[in-house]
Amino acid sequence: MKKFLIILMLLWLPFVVGCSSTSGTTSSSEYESNSDTESSDSTGSTSGTTTTTSDGTTSSTTTGTTVSQASSKYVLTAWNDLGMHCMDGNDYSVFSILPPYNNLHAQVKNKNGDLVTSGITLTYESSMGVDGKWNTSSADKTNFWNYVLDLFGANPADDVGLTGNTTPTKTPAAMTFNSTHQWWEAEGIPITPYNDDGTKNYYPLVKVKAKDSAGTVLAEVETVLPVSDEMDCRRCHASTSGDAAKPSKGWVNDPDSEKDYKLNILRLHDQEHPTAVSDNAAALLNKGYTYDSNGLEATANGGVPVLCVACHKSNALPNVGIKLKPLTQAIHTLHAAVTDPDTNLKLGDSTNRTSCYACHPGSKTECLRGAMGDAKNPDGSSKMQCQSCHGTMHAVGNSNREGWLAQPNCQACHHDGVQETTAIDPATGTLRQVVDNKFATNVNTPATGFSLYRFSKGHGNLQCEACHGSTHAIYPAHTADNKVSIAIQGHTGTIAECTACHDTVPKTTTGGPHGMHPVGSSWVNDHKNVAESNPTQCKVCHGSDYKGSVLSKTFADRTLANKSFPKGTQIGCYSCHNGPGGD
Repeated sequence: MKKFLIILMLLWLPFVVGCSSTSGTTSSSEYESNSDTESSDSTGSTSGTTTTTSDGTTSSTTTGTTVSQASSKYVLTAWNDLGMHCMDGNDYSVFSILPPYNNLHAQVKNKNGDLVTSGITLTYESSMGVDGKWNTSSADKTNFWNYVLDLFGANPADDVGLTGNTTPTKTPAAMTFNSTHQWWEAEGIPITPYNDDGTKNYYPLVKVKAKDSAGTVLAEVETVLPVSDEMDCRRCHASTSGDAAKPSKGWVNDPDSEKDYKLNILRLHDQEHPTAVSDNAAALLNKGYTYDSNGLEATANGGVPVLCVACHKSNALPNVGIKLKPLTQAIHTLHAAVTDPDTNLKLGDSTNRTSCYACHPGSKTECLRGAMGDAKNPDGSSKMQCQSCHGTMHAVGNSNREGWLAQPNCQACHHDGVQETTAIDPATGTLRQVVDNKFATNVNTPATGFSLYRFSKGHGNLQCEACHGSTHAIYPAHTADNKVSIAIQGHTGTIAECTACHDTVPKTTTGGPHGMHPVGSSWVNDHKNVAESNPTQCKVCHGSDYKGSVLSKTFADRTLANKSFPKGTQIGCYSCHNGPGGD
């Protein structure tokens, strides 16, 4: 039966596995920080220059080790599908929630034409991180491979993941083409957050190369495969913590800190649900699991690790579970009433991301980063929190919610020419429903009734993440995240320079991404007739007063019509004229 389970996993994990996903994106504008963000645990070598694009626009550039694609006839963009993937850590001998499983996607476009979907090969390989170190192995950094058969019914070789893809090494590994999504992929890459020298880096890099049939490199780009082991429960469940979660039998006090808190959780689970295993033994056996009837702690101590979704349904692994409460519902509803020992607030009452970071990665990992995560109020506080998109912990654990699929979408914040700072409608407490679909995710994607950013596509059939960055890490983000946008267009932020993907700037008025006109000086010469013939259409982005809005901000320092505009300037008619129709 476990073989049946692992087949299902291979089919479905690429769709939904990872940390909880925010589906919002900044669309054709962005919440921009005053400077590019770098994590304190990763540093890179960057410097600033100024370049002139082929349309005559000057833009500021942040350079690093990333190789520019400007001279190539092709543009190659690659991304991780989630801003942070999670794994259980070093130890899988007690129980497992998430295996080492990362997803890499890429698309190639001919700058003279469309997406390139055949006649080429794509590979990935390890690249030196922005910390100057390498991550080229995994099996020597976790005992996952010792327990993978018991947990997932598979027996891959060391450094080979559940789908057959390998840990990135200095030897290129093949990617495959997914005709459904029109992207190249390597799903289930088993990468860990540990460098080869034992230090930690949550942002390991890979280099993706596109080659033609003769083996000639058409384009290459470095991208990040973010991964964290910061998702743990030690704050409350370690034997050295307070007594709030202490089992009635007492703490386990295992000398191995990686096992200690997990065993305490199993002991507490046995205390609260003493007949859980015995009551469901037949159903578990039918799915290929034989657990000790004395409970979960006894099972783990007997050498068989516990797979949480063997009992609890999870859409990260469909057709698992035995009609018990879904895992996301069980975890979030239970812990919503728990008091955070650091803040003395109930986790479900908090509107601050620190409550989520009690379990999810995290204060060090910076799962929520990028344009939305880094946006600040005038007093320096964060403009948006996890709850801004997902709602409170009670909402995430609601029994009517379909976990991993019912996620916030772009249009809940980006609609009707405005940028909201929360996707939650204060009147209903649920996801805001809007009519404007200019910045909307694709309907029924990837399944009927759901609409997820990480599967949606737009201009030129490029995936939204190909230009905006991955969920939770919308450009500009961490130094490692930013390498893709720097390589493609010469500066950080949403990939929005027309010449990044086109040899010549297209002559169009509404044919660009989200119905945009071309960006840069070429439009200066073309916009007059359009503005005079139908000025109201300009209001969508340039504001009802034509003085600019968040949707007309420049993505870089620019020189337009011999005038200089710093990054973030909200361009309007008054930027160059005495208002609409002015000189």
